[in-house]
Amino acid sequence: MNNHSMNQPQSERLRNLGNGNTLLKISLGLIFFTILSSAFVYAETTSVNVDGTNYDIDYTATGMSVSGIESDLDFISLIISVDVTNSPGVLDITFDRTFFDSIYDGADDDFIILADGDEPNFSETQTTSTSRTLSIELPSGTEEVEIIGSVFGRTVEEMPSEPEEISEPSSEPEEISEEPSSKQIPAAFVDPSKDPKVYVERYVTESSYKTWFEDNYSDYTFHEALDISKSELDKLIAEIEQEISEPAPVETPEQTKTTECGPGTILQDGACVLDERCGPGTILQDGVCIAQPQKSAPTTTGLGMELGYGLIAAFVVTGAIAIILALMSKASKSKN
Repeated sequence: MNNHSMNQPQSERLRNLGNGNTLLKISLGLIFFTILSSAFVYAETTSVNVDGTNYDIDYTATGMSVSGIESDLDFISLIISVDVTNSPGVLDITFDRTFFDSIYDGADDDFIILADGDEPNFSETQTTSTSRTLSIELPSGTEEVEIIGSVFGRTVEEMPSEPEEISEPSSEPEEISEEPSSKQIPAAFVDPSKDPKVYVERYVTESSYKTWFEDNYSDYTFHEALDISKSELDKLIAEIEQEISEPAPVETPEQTKTTECGPGTILQDGACVLDERCGPGTILQDGVCIAQPQKSAPTTTGLGMELGYGLIAAFVVTGAIAIILALMSKASKSKN
């Protein structure tokens, strides 16, 4: 009886221990699954419009994110907006040859890659007859990646290999003539419909573009690649350097003509109008309305005095004339 009661608590403890081990295993499994999920990288596909045609691009971003891809038809390049959080972030991107490629003289050529204007580490990890895959390492904080090729929308034709001709041995050695390979004029990266000044301006102002041209088209001169003369190239360079050196014209505001108004008027909306800010009989002086001074009118007393003086003078003159006439009359009578 006592043994049975002692064995029962021990079996319960064993069952509880088993439940604890199960919970521990489940917790470890969840942690392991979370670690694997965070480290796993999913491939993505985005669409790019090139001259009205949409193309799909497959890429894998590790330690970074891609927010958009745009095409630049002037310079045959793709501009990728990224947000790199790890150092380094890795971008694996695949181009279908019918969409985007870098070809020189009929053979594959290296892509030029710029990360915020600098050249990052990259490699071409896979090359087939239909596609090319690049792996690009980007430092933390990178915002823009530009991949420069030579052609958009190329038609890829698989040419059958020609059988080798079996020639019979001859006693005389054959002369092997080496013919120089003909250059493609204009060069493969040049779009004949574009103004050559577009390429010259980038050649003059961007050192990385000039280095790319010299590395990939070392057997060309730049004017030869653009299919223009040396004098035309020098003229375009001089124009661009002059545009860079000349400061932008500064527009000076035109001086406004001031209109002066006469007394009792003010300027309003460009015209002189009556000043009605003060009441009748007052004028505005130094910002204060004061009584308008009145001109003094001639008084009636002054007029009466002037009239009296005139009458007295008239009587005096008349009396003098009368006296003179009387004397003259008396003198005439005495003579008679």
